[in-house]
Amino acid sequence: MADVSPTPGIHHVTCIAGDPQRNLDFWVETLGLRLVKRSINQDDPETYHFFFADAEGTPGTSMTFFPWENLRQGKVGSGQVSRTAFRVPEGSLDYWEDRFEEYGVDYDDRVERFGGEAQRASDSASGDEPRAETVLPFRDPDGLPVELVAVEIPDDDPTVPWTEFVPERAAIRGFHSVTLWVADPQPTMELLETMGLERSDTEAAQGDTPGDERIRFEAAGTVGRYVDVLPTIESGRQGHGTVHHVAFQTPTDADQEAMRQAVQSAGLRPTAQIDRHWFRSVYFREHAGILFELATSGPGYTDDEPLDDLGGRLVLPGEFEDRREAIEAALTDVTVPRGESAAAED
Repeated sequence: MADVSPTPGIHHVTCIAGDPQRNLDFWVETLGLRLVKRSINQDDPETYHFFFADAEGTPGTSMTFFPWENLRQGKVGSGQVSRTAFRVPEGSLDYWEDRFEEYGVDYDDRVERFGGEAQRASDSASGDEPRAETVLPFRDPDGLPVELVAVEIPDDDPTVPWTEFVPERAAIRGFHSVTLWVADPQPTMELLETMGLERSDTEAAQGDTPGDERIRFEAAGTVGRYVDVLPTIESGRQGHGTVHHVAFQTPTDADQEAMRQAVQSAGLRPTAQIDRHWFRSVYFREHAGILFELATSGPGYTDDEPLDDLGGRLVLPGEFEDRREAIEAALTDVTVPRGESAAAED
């Protein structure tokens, strides 16, 4: 572990959707994320791959989707990423509840995490500020469980808000965390420690989570720094409304190779590096069967499109460009929502 640079946190999360137009409308117009890349699943080129992120596609902000229209409805269960949480500015959850009412979004009551009496007493004794989190759970049109977590956004935060539909005071600012449901937490927790995350908190689980304990691990970065582990044997199946994989940042090729070797030494079977054009990737299934990816920071989404034009066209990386006519013919026509800047609402 001495030669392994700890991961800064989550790089992206990739999920499974159904109807591609409905997916675009929700994640761009309703949630206000920018479509930074409109491409294809490089392992299944007759399927779109949509990348939604902040204004510049900063690592740690990309929620991506494979809209497999003919796949069945999924069910979240053990061996899956069960929840994906995003950061939003403190004080913005009222805005989001009003917006969810306006757009007919299925959402639940707010939940307080890591802020009970015992936690507050511990923070007070240590001189730390209370760390209670206010969480707003909701579901996208495919039933994917998502959360907004109100946090203080520092002045030097690396994310850049996209304000075409949502004002800066409420705009999503990258990932907060993912929650892993696993039957046996110990091997997964040991792997997270191998990857450089540190166990930082524990509390009794609540809400719609089946486990009895939420164990938090913390990475070294600012965005996407938390991974929560919950024990459960609840069965699930992959399909619409579930996470396909979660990717963690290994900023450089050297970082990635060192992490790959550490994962392999932990008894897992990582792939060789695969060039995904906007980053380079290594994949493996962790002990509970959840698909993990290690992703480099570069070259980034502006490698083949100017910043101002991100998401404006169908990008076909590498050899796929030679097959453009056939690929376009197999894809459903979609229209990217466009709106005027919401900055005036501030």
